[in-house]
Order: sequence, then structure tokens, then C-alpha cells
Amino acid sequence: MTQKTSGSDAREQQDGLPLPRRYFAAAAIWLAIAMSVLDSAIANIALPTIAEQLHASPAVAVWVVNGYQLAITILLLPLAALGDRVGHSRVYLSGLGLFIVGSLACALSDSLPTLIAARMFQGIGAAGIMSMNAALVRATYPPTILGRGMGYNALVLSVSAAMGPTLASLVLSVANWPWLFAVNVPVGLASLAVGYRCLPKTGGHGRPPDYLGALMSASMLGLIIFGAETFARELSRAGLLMLLAGIVIGALLVRREWRRPAPLLPLDLLRIPIFGLSILTSITSFAAQMLAFVTMPFLLQSVLGRSVVESGLLMTPWPLAVAFVAPIAGRLADRYPAGILGGIGLAVFAAGLFALSAMGPHPASSDIIWRMALCGAGFGLFQSPNNRAMVTAAPRERSGAAGGMLATARLLGQTIGAVAVASGFHWLGLGSSPALLACAAAAAALAACISLLRLKVPGPRAPALPAIAASPE
Repeated sequence: MTQKTSGSDAREQQDGLPLPRRYFAAAAIWLAIAMSVLDSAIANIALPTIAEQLHASPAVAVWVVNGYQLAITILLLPLAALGDRVGHSRVYLSGLGLFIVGSLACALSDSLPTLIAARMFQGIGAAGIMSMNAALVRATYPPTILGRGMGYNALVLSVSAAMGPTLASLVLSVANWPWLFAVNVPVGLASLAVGYRCLPKTGGHGRPPDYLGALMSASMLGLIIFGAETFARELSRAGLLMLLAGIVIGALLVRREWRRPAPLLPLDLLRIPIFGLSILTSITSFAAQMLAFVTMPFLLQSVLGRSVVESGLLMTPWPLAVAFVAPIAGRLADRYPAGILGGIGLAVFAAGLFALSAMGPHPASSDIIWRMALCGAGFGLFQSPNNRAMVTAAPRERSGAAGGMLATARLLGQTIGAVAVASGFHWLGLGSSPALLACAAAAAALAACISLLRLKVPGPRAPALPAIAASPE
């Protein structure tokens, strides 16, 4: 079924939602995305408790996290394409409904296999939420203040990521682990009720679904990401074979999708210079971010001798700085090019990472705090303008695909960073932490250069691609 767009709905897509409906729609969007981000963070903290109470080994219990991430990874692009076909709000609300059901199933699980299955089901819902997030923000805010909306979106993501470990610790101090998932149910139902009434009713192009493309895309991303992580962690032949198989499937998918209108793998969008450069900037910067995020706890605890609590507090200035700077950067993005804002932000980010790599063997807490805050401020200045550039570079009817690529680029970059850290620790040991942070600084500096290249190409607004509008497929 295709969701048809009325005249008023079409005006909504062009001009955003009127007040106060815009506020309610934004609240529904941000509640859902906050839950999906929080659930990734809280599960990491709760893993030891879950493994102990369900009598499982840590190696098996880690699938409580991996199953959730894997479901999101393989479904981001297929669900983004589905949103462009049937309407973004339909996929978003359906994903939110599945997330709520999955959360309830997690809370009621009495064995590890049941919990892992429920987490994968929950991940399907989270993929629906994440793949449509940017498209719905674009439809909610008028173009003149879209950067502001993207800044608020980055603020919610940063605060959610920062709150995850603390919230999990608080819940576990007064209740059992099932309550970590049960709290999603009332919050999710409230978001679903508000979203059903207030989200923008975006239409779809109505082309037939590409089932083979969806299967190939899911296989490609799943095999590449899981294979790379497995190979880096264990240097196993199975990991290498999965990685190679994913690359082969990816090459076949590119060949198949190259000339298709509105392809599931949005190669048509990558041919838009601003979009392609923004995606490359995002992948490189998130690789640098994850390099630092994974390296820092080991550096603080195993090399510098800080406690777990101290390490958590010393890393908090990073997300707090992002949360402070992102809304400001969003407002600036409505007035200045993403290329220059991203270039400055990533240069500051690179400087912060290099300062972390050069701390020495006995840094004071204040020396760590200002460096972490500098990294967060730089990353916050980059993130909102970059996301705005990606979303607005795509034709409006391809907003779902643009949002799916935005989330996929973030995931690919984070995977590259995590694999790089795992490889570095395996070959060089924990003493390589400063060198890994220096590599992260180099990656951030490269991302700054890529961002500045956007100043040499046309602005972020791209005309609708003729092949998409004309093809009935």
C-alpha cells in the first residue's frame, strides 16, 4: 500500500509542521531515538549481572548486545528504502511498536536464548526508528531552522549516550535487570500515542519493494561488520571469510543497483558531491571518535591506574560538551556552510585527541578533563551541520535513504574505529593507547580536510534526480 500525500501533507513536507504540533512531533521523535540509544548503553553495563543471574558465560552473554546491534546493522538500509516507498511515519511508528513489544519480551525473558531473541526483535524496531529519524526531523522543521532541529537531535543523542551507564547503575542498585527493559514500555507507549497524532504524514513513491536488494544489503553489512569485528578480536579464518564474503556481495550489489531509480543502496545520492563528501566525512570522524572511546577506558584504568568510577567521571566531559555545543552548531548551520563549520570542529577535535595522546604517564584529573571537553566541543561543532548537509543534499522524496545512509555511515565508522583498537591492542598491547589516540587525531584531521573540500562544490540543495521522478519501475 502506498501512502498518498494530500495537498496539506505536501505543504507540511516543504514548510515543516506548524506550532505547537511541531513540539509534540519533536518530542515523539526524540523520546524514541533516546530509548534506542539508551538501550545499547545500558545493556553493556548490565551484561555481568545478566550473565550471572541467567547462569551464562560472558562469551555467550555478549550476544545480548551483539544481537541488538546486528539487527540494527542489517536492516538500516532496507527500512530506509521502505520508508521512502510507503511513508516515513509508517515505518517509524511500526518500528516503535516493535521496539515496545521487544522491550516487554526482554523484561519477561527467563533464559539467555529467550533474551537474545527478544533483543534481536527489539533491534528490528530500533532499526525502524533510527533509519527514519533524520527524514522525520527534516519533515518536522522548516528549512530555515532545520539546522536547529538537527542540533537538538544531536543533543538528545549525546545526553542519552552519556546517561546510559549512570541510568543503568541506578536501576540495578534498586531493582533487577528486567526493569532496564520494562521502563521502555510506558515511555514508548506515550511516544507512540503522540507520534501517531502529530508526526508529519510523509508520502511514498510506491515502487515495488526490492526484496533481493534488501537481502543482499543485509548480508553485505552483517558479514562485513561482524566479520571485521570477529577477525580483529580473534584473528580467525571464519572472521576473514565473512569479511571477504561481505565485500563480494557488496560489489555485486553495487553492480546491480548502479542504474536503478531510487536504489536500495543509494548510489544515486552518492553522486551528489555534497552528500558523498558528507558521508565520507562522517565515516572518518566516527572512526576517530570510536578509536578514542574504546581506547580511553583502557588507558585510564590499565595504564594510568584510575578506578572504574573515576574513569567514567573523567570521560563524562566529552558527551556533556557535545550536548552543550551541538544546539549552537545547529543554529550556525542555518547560516554558514557545513564545510567550514565541520572543518573547524574537526580540527578542534583533532587537537583534543592529539592532546590526549600526549598527556604523559601521570596526568592530573584536570589535564584529562579539559582535553575530553575539547574533543566533545569539536565533535559537537561538526555533527549537527554535517547531518543537516547530508539530509538537505538529498531530494525530499529520498529523505529516508539519506537518513539510512547517515546512520549507516556512523555505524561503519564506529566499526572501523573499534576494529582498529582491537587490532592495535592485539599486536602492540595496552601500551599502544597513546599511539592509537594519535591515529585517531590523524583521522580527525583527515576528516577536517574532507569537510573543507565541500566548500569547492555547489551548495547542499540538490534538485530532484530525473531518473527517480520519471521511472515507474
